Amino acid sequence: MIDGGLNSYHLQYLLFGALWTIGLSLIAFVGGGLAGGVIALCRVSPIKAVRWATIAWIQIIQGTPLLVVLFLCYFGLSIAGLELPAIVAASIAMIVYVSAYLGEIWRGCIESVPRTQWEAAECLALSRTQRMRLVVLPQAVRIATPPTVGFMVQIVKNTSLASIVGFIELVRAGQLINNSIFQPFTVYLLIAIAYFAMCYPLSVWSRKLEQRQQFGNNRGTATPSVTTA
Repeated sequence: MIDGGLNSYHLQYLLFGALWTIGLSLIAFVGGGLAGGVIALCRVSPIKAVRWATIAWIQIIQGTPLLVVLFLCYFGLSIAGLELPAIVAASIAMIVYVSAYLGEIWRGCIESVPRTQWEAAECLALSRTQRMRLVVLPQAVRIATPPTVGFMVQIVKNTSLASIVGFIELVRAGQLINNSIFQPFTVYLLIAIAYFAMCYPLSVWSRKLEQRQQFGNNRGTATPSVTTA
């Protein structure tokens, strides 16, 4: 990098880091969402062993700092002879972390669907798979949307820890720039502004979705998904 004050090259490098922050966030959300959906369904499984296994997984991941998960995926696997690029290790760690939290969030949303809906679907002689696919999950998705969007803010902010394993996202890009120009206040102020620009729209969207859901519930406009007619 070029010594001196902040210039257009540094701003472009910060933009490069911000794009990788968004990219890692999307990888974590998509991968963690797929794994979290499986975990949520396993949490409400009628098989006790499956439920206990997923509970153990959630407790272990939620009880472990993300930083430790990153170290295990990057340094731990390399000790075992599996050398992974920083982007791959960071993606695996974020997917593992996100899956535990989204799985538990979505499990709560599934179980919050009124029991009358479950019972009505059972009265129609639907199989468990049909009850989940046609009755429970469509309602659970509406309930889960606000907290899921809200959790996306946490995903974006937690990607900053990926700089520990050398992945060049927004924070790591800022560190490299600061090591060149030695203007920490300016550099980290720009980083804070960039994170705010990425997270604030998600926060507003989450609040609007939550308010819309509460307004619908208060008005009683929701119609039952299953009828016995």
